[in-house]
Amino acid sequence: MSLVSAVDHYENFPVASILCPGHWRSAIVALYRFARAADDLADEGHADAPQRLAALAALRQALLAMWHGGGALPASAGSWAPMLTALDAARRRHALPLAPFEALLDAFEQDVRWTAEGRRYRDEAELLAYCERSANPIGRLLLHLAGMDAPDALHESDAICTALQLTNFWQDLGQDLARGRCYVTDAALRRHGLAAGADLRMLPEAALAPVVLEGCRLARALMQQGWALPGRLRGRFGWELRLAMQGGLRVLERIEALGGRTLTHRPRLRRRDWPILLARAARHRVPKRHARASHPGGPAGAQR
Repeated sequence: MSLVSAVDHYENFPVASILCPGHWRSAIVALYRFARAADDLADEGHADAPQRLAALAALRQALLAMWHGGGALPASAGSWAPMLTALDAARRRHALPLAPFEALLDAFEQDVRWTAEGRRYRDEAELLAYCERSANPIGRLLLHLAGMDAPDALHESDAICTALQLTNFWQDLGQDLARGRCYVTDAALRRHGLAAGADLRMLPEAALAPVVLEGCRLARALMQQGWALPGRLRGRFGWELRLAMQGGLRVLERIEALGGRTLTHRPRLRRRDWPILLARAARHRVPKRHARASHPGGPAGAQR
């Protein structure tokens, strides 16, 4: 995600960049490193599902011990100790709540279980409920750092985070399917005349493309719901959020330029995109064709 990233993995949207307020940067880095460590336990390597779930349970145990044990880390923290120590410092300095971290772990555990079971998402409501735990907690933690807890701001943050999560789903379609993960809902397949539960890797990419484009429309509609939030945030944090949103919209444009064919192509941001993102962030408006977008499969605000 970064202009100048403080995390180790490639991302599309700015994370702890030079625009981030300095007194929050170490906390934001700690939050993202925790989320990335948990995500890697669910995704990376060759462990089987029981091993992955055991590792996530151990991380949860270490997290709870840190929160409820006065910051002392159990011996099971192991290689996570530096990451958890940094997170503990952020927790103490900013009085971070525990619930968002547990929600993230719940989502990663669901990923592991559902992948092992070959379970699919029935409809958009079920998918958005997953995003409430896999994406929205990060936004809420960032708002906590900003001292903002107004209901409207929380809803806007949830909409933005879900939009960015959905954008990653459609961008990473081929990679996720190779891992046994499918975030395309059975309801979306049926709306486009495809069989629910179909093996998407066996479908003609042209048949799947309209489903991906529909998902992009949902992501864009959700982004619009959060459009006022950067204006509530002062200074550089507002700029950071504007860039994240514009990065998401730019990836959606790349997916559209491919005609929704992300089964075999993964669009990503390039260095040449940053002047465009900066210009759009300065204007902070959605292009007209984005503003007219809607989701034909259901209301975009279903994750409220």
